[in-house]
Amino acid sequence: MRIVALEEHVVLPVLRDAWAKAGVQPHGYPEDHPVTRRLCDVGDGRLADMDEQGIDVAVLSLSTPGVQNLPAADAVPVAREANDALAGIVAANPTRFQAFAALPTSSPEAAAGELERAVALGFRGAMLYGRTGDKLADAPEFDDLYATAERLRVPLHFHPQAPVRAVQEAYYSGLPNGVGPALATAGLGWYYDLGVQYLRMIFSGVFDRHPDLQVIAGHWGEVVLFYLDHVGFLQEMAGLRQPLADYFRRNFWIAGSGTVSERYLRWTAEAVGTERMLYSTDYPYTFGTRPGGFPYLDTSGGVARSFLEKAPFSEDEKAAIGSGNWERLTGHLAGASLG
Repeated sequence: MRIVALEEHVVLPVLRDAWAKAGVQPHGYPEDHPVTRRLCDVGDGRLADMDEQGIDVAVLSLSTPGVQNLPAADAVPVAREANDALAGIVAANPTRFQAFAALPTSSPEAAAGELERAVALGFRGAMLYGRTGDKLADAPEFDDLYATAERLRVPLHFHPQAPVRAVQEAYYSGLPNGVGPALATAGLGWYYDLGVQYLRMIFSGVFDRHPDLQVIAGHWGEVVLFYLDHVGFLQEMAGLRQPLADYFRRNFWIAGSGTVSERYLRWTAEAVGTERMLYSTDYPYTFGTRPGGFPYLDTSGGVARSFLEKAPFSEDEKAAIGSGNWERLTGHLAGASLG
């Protein structure tokens, strides 16, 4: 069974420099932390970790928030340089690496143009990070970008970023033992923040205007997938053209982002079907990470592969989740220069 993992993060030197200049707070790990070292490694160390996980191909993308919180004057050249670097990494090892493009959404017109350029280079899609500054993913200025992705037939993979400061202070501050910032991000806040934006995209008509736009949602659908039977009552009020759940079965592809929970796996298959499921490990954030022995966020030691191998699906379904669905979604782009 071939496994292509779609949410595999990197931090390139150009991005580190741009974050430092703009005062953007990225992943929160110190320089000498293993996670930081793995983020910066696109060579033998990463390949060894992929082998340990049981991953055949990693689709690389910039770690959150990418270039989306940079001013437009910086985001445009940084995205271009980052994409050129990613293209070089893939070209050097096309059997093990693919990549999602970074897009400078602080300049929506430039973002659409960079997506065109990236697809011409051979990228199979792009990674976005929810809002851009204080503009949410359903903002009208992103319509041309979504139209471009639809026309080019490339998926947009969304990844969360930290909620706005006011939300963090209102809901996550004042907790003991420093747990608040972690709860606001990788614990829970990330997923609510992006899940609500998915709903906003649906309710504001993004997918009615662009019915063929394809979005990849990680973390088992960013919470909202588990509430479709409830939130769906808003269909008539929102003037949706179809039931809410149908948008997730037509416009969304769901991956688990390294949360190796069979309950989430089974529910996702029930909600959208195995034919809309993809695979990801959220490397390096779920590699060797078992605080207190917690088992659900560690894909090392072969767990990335064994989790899918043991899934309660047919062999054909497991093969589809591992790589078949990804090839069905993006295979028409495979002849380009990135492999």
